[in-house]
Amino acid sequence: MSAKNLFRALLLATATTTLAGAASADTQRRMEKLDRGAIAVKGEGGVLVSWRLLAGDADSLKFDIWRDGKKVKTVTGVSSWLDPDGVPGSSYQIQIAGQKTALFKPWENGWLDIPLDLPAGGTTPDGQAYTYTANDASVGDLDGDGDYEIILKWDPTNSQDNSRGGYTGPVLLDAYTLEGKKLWRIDLGKNIRAGAHYTQFMVADYDGDGKAELVVKTADGSRDTTGKVIGNPNADWVSKDGELEQGDRTGSVQRDGKLMAQFQGRILSGPEYLSVFNGQGEVVDTIPYWPTRVPEGDTATPERQKEIWGDGYGNRSERYLAGVAWLDGHLPSAVMARGYYGRSTLVAYDYRNGKLTQRWTFDSAAPGVPEGFGGQGNHQLSVADVDMDGRDEIVYGSMALDDNGQPLWTAKLFHGDALHVGDLDPEHPGLERFGVHESPRANGGIGSAMLDAKTGAVLWTTPTDKDTGRGIAIDVDPRYPGSEAWASNSGQMYSAKGQVISETRPRQQNFAVWWDGDLLREILDGNTISKWDWTAQETKPLLVATGFTSNNGTKATPTLSGDILGDWREEVVLRAEDNRSLRIFSTAIPTSYGFVTLMQDGQYRAAIAWQNTAYNQPPHPSFHLGDGMKAPPKTRIKTGN
Repeated sequence: MSAKNLFRALLLATATTTLAGAASADTQRRMEKLDRGAIAVKGEGGVLVSWRLLAGDADSLKFDIWRDGKKVKTVTGVSSWLDPDGVPGSSYQIQIAGQKTALFKPWENGWLDIPLDLPAGGTTPDGQAYTYTANDASVGDLDGDGDYEIILKWDPTNSQDNSRGGYTGPVLLDAYTLEGKKLWRIDLGKNIRAGAHYTQFMVADYDGDGKAELVVKTADGSRDTTGKVIGNPNADWVSKDGELEQGDRTGSVQRDGKLMAQFQGRILSGPEYLSVFNGQGEVVDTIPYWPTRVPEGDTATPERQKEIWGDGYGNRSERYLAGVAWLDGHLPSAVMARGYYGRSTLVAYDYRNGKLTQRWTFDSAAPGVPEGFGGQGNHQLSVADVDMDGRDEIVYGSMALDDNGQPLWTAKLFHGDALHVGDLDPEHPGLERFGVHESPRANGGIGSAMLDAKTGAVLWTTPTDKDTGRGIAIDVDPRYPGSEAWASNSGQMYSAKGQVISETRPRQQNFAVWWDGDLLREILDGNTISKWDWTAQETKPLLVATGFTSNNGTKATPTLSGDILGDWREEVVLRAEDNRSLRIFSTAIPTSYGFVTLMQDGQYRAAIAWQNTAYNQPPHPSFHLGDGMKAPPKTRIKTGN
C-alpha cells in the first residue's frame, strides 16, 4: 500500500476514535480536550508547520495554512506541511472549519526554551551542602484550556538509592506553562526522601472536570503552593543514626550486638499520606497511605521490617511505583505500588467529587493470593488493556493484575530493569511484553523474554548467566515485521519472533522516539537521537543537543519524551546542564503520514503519565506503529467535562 493510501486508511479508521482497542459505550474513556498544539519549526528546506489531528476529525477535514495573513496551503489527511518560503519571522495560523488558531511563530533554532526557577540549595544535618537538579517531568492540562503544562520534579544533588544511607534535601514539584511562566511549587518536605524510587507523581484529570490533578505520596511537613501544611509541620522522622555501618546489603540487622544496616537519612517511621493537588497546586484531599510499613502501623523494629519485606533498613519497603489507568474504562485512577523484590503491594485510588477513595488493593502476601506473585516486580510498571475489554490492566514486571486488582498471570521470571508493552509483534494476536531480567539463577538462565501480555505465556527468551540491566523493543528495521529487540546480555539483535537477525545491534538501548518522516522509530540515548542504519549495521546521529543533558545517571533518560505538540511524532524535553531551563526539541523533518495524536491513545497517554516512575521507559501505543502497519481498530473517547 502506498504511503498516501496508508495514511488515508489509518485516518479513516480513527476519524471518530482513539487508537486503542474496542470499548463499549459504558466504558467510553474520558480524556482531556486538546487544542491543535500548532507549532512551526525552522529546519533544512524551510519551516515545518505541524498540528494535532484529533479524534473526531473526518478524513475529509481541510486544514488551511495561513502565513503572514495569507492562505498559502490547504492539506487533508495529514497534520504537517513544509513551507519552503517560511522564515523565522513568519507568523502562522491554521484554519479548520472556518476557525483559526492563534498566531504562532517558528522555533527559529528547532527548539523551545522554558526558563526554570532554580531552587536554592541547603545543608544536611551533618553539614553537607546540596543544590538542585531538574529531573523528570510530566504534562497535564492544569487549567482546562486545551494546552499542556509541564510538571517538573526537582531532585537535590544528594538524592539516594534505597540501598544506601545518607541525608537528602527535600523534593520539590513545579508547574510551568509552555510559554515559560512558573505557576506554582510544592515542597514535599524533609519527611519524603529524595531518589528515583521514592517520589512518583501522577498527573491526570481524575474526576473528569477538564482540569488535571496531581497525585503523589506526602508526609508530615509537605506544603502546597499556598503554604498549607499536610500533617504535623514540626515532625522530623529522619533517622539520625549516623554511627551505623555503611553498605550492609545482606538484610541482616544484628551483628555483634550492633545494628549494621545504614539508617542515616532514612525515613522508616511516622505517618504516610497520599494527597491530591489541583491544577493550581493546592492540596484538596489527603488520606493515609496504604500499605503501612508493617500491618501494625507506620513504626516497627528493623527485625519486624525484615520479617515483612525482606530487610530491616528500607531497601525493599521504600521502593515505590505508580501509574495512571482507566480501570473502569471511563475515568482514570491512580495506581500506587510498594515493593517488588519480595512482597508486592498495589492499590488503586479514584478521585471523585473532591475525595480520594480506594478502588481495590492487592498484596502478594495476602491469604488466598496464588504463589508466584511476589518478587516479580520491575523498577517500573506498564498499563495496557491486555484483554481488550476497554479497561486497563497493570503489567507489573513479570506478573499482571486485572482491572479489578485480581491476579491475572505470573511468568515467574523475577525482577528486571526494563519493560516494554505494546503490539510488538503484529503477527501475534494482541499485545506483547518484552523485558529484561536480573535473576538467571532463579528463572532458569533467562536474560530477556517476550511474553503474551494477556496470558503471560512465554513466546521466546534469550539466555544469560548474568544480570541483564537494559533492553529495548522498537521497530528499527523494515525487513522484519514488528519490533526488533536487543538487550545488554547479548550482542545480537532479535526479530519480534525471537529470531537472530543480526550479530550486531545498536549500542544504545535506553529510550526511543518517532522523529523522522518514516514509520520506523529512532533511538534516544542521553542527549542524542540516532537512526539505526540496518544496511551498514550502525547508528547515525540525527540530533545532538549540545549544552543539554539527560537524567538518572546511566539510565540516560530525558526529562520527558512524548507527542505533546504538533503532529504525531514525539518531542524530547531535556534539561540544561546548568539546570536553569528546559529545552523542547521537535522535528523539522517532513512526513507523508498522518495520525490522530498519540496522546488520544489510551495506552500511550497512560505511559506518558507513568514515564517518571523509577527507571523511566519510553511510551508505546496500543497498536503497532511501524513499517508495514495496518489500520488500527476503532475505539471511542469523550473529551472535556
